Amino acid sequence: MSPSLLLHPPGQLSPAAALYLSQQAPAVLQGSPSSVSSSPLSALFSEKESPELWLKYENLLLSCLRTGDEQAAHQCLERLVTRFGDDNERIMAFKGLLKEADAQNNGELERILKEYDQILSENDTNIPITKRRIALLRSMGRVAEAASSLVQLLDFSPTDAEAWSELADVYFSQGLYPQAVYALEEVLVLAPNAWNIHARLGEMQYMAANATGASSGSYQKYMAEALKRFARSIELCDDYLRGYYGLKLVTTKLLKDSTKSSKQAEDDEFALPDVGTIERLNELATAKLSEIVRHSTAQDRGWRGYDPVEVAAARELLSSDAAAVSGIER
Repeated sequence: MSPSLLLHPPGQLSPAAALYLSQQAPAVLQGSPSSVSSSPLSALFSEKESPELWLKYENLLLSCLRTGDEQAAHQCLERLVTRFGDDNERIMAFKGLLKEADAQNNGELERILKEYDQILSENDTNIPITKRRIALLRSMGRVAEAASSLVQLLDFSPTDAEAWSELADVYFSQGLYPQAVYALEEVLVLAPNAWNIHARLGEMQYMAANATGASSGSYQKYMAEALKRFARSIELCDDYLRGYYGLKLVTTKLLKDSTKSSKQAEDDEFALPDVGTIERLNELATAKLSEIVRHSTAQDRGWRGYDPVEVAAARELLSSDAAAVSGIER
């Protein structure tokens, strides 16, 4: 097994990779120390402590939970507790997460939620527990409470990009596009070169433009912004599939809807490019998506690692566009 896989953020692993990692948990746990002594003399005869060791346990714990191997997850937690103690805020959040995984019904989840409330009543600056509480509220369908808690968290910690991103997702799930866009723009203030966030913001703006009841002015504003975000995304990462997919989607829509794309807003900030520029961007997106789909499907060296679902979606988009062009020519 590649050591880098254990150090990779588990949330970004494919289901197959997470399953593979959890299946290797017994071997990983057997081959790694269950504890590390802080004694200089003991350190001469045992494995040296490193941040990577504890990150490995954390990531393995999360992958095991993701695949239902709660026994291995508890073993990882035991080692973390031995090293950092029960009072460590991060450990407290992991313990809460395992309790949530072990819960059999909503009643047990409610009791865990009360435990979080009790911890926060004693220390309301415990960020890991605050975030676990928010995640639990969302999983229980109490979205309004989750949004309110996120707003309170951001009042206390306005530079928490993860919290802004979560708030954007909460708003987006409720169809509150302007609020979702605002929250994700705050993420970009904190991480201006995050190409995936630029693409995600472009997706939100595209959906806001095409939402039921959107005015022509809102349509152009959101489409112009979506175009900019997708373009910025591929500028920062020239092989980012979602960026090219979004660019293809937006430019195709604009070219099909000539009446809306030809109307220009009074504010030049939201003016759309001319048709010739949009066509060139569309051709660029088509060429790059075709290249990614072709090489990724063939598993060519240097083109592996793309999400198969995203590759399939890109292939379908290209096929539907080719079918539409063929229909027009006939």
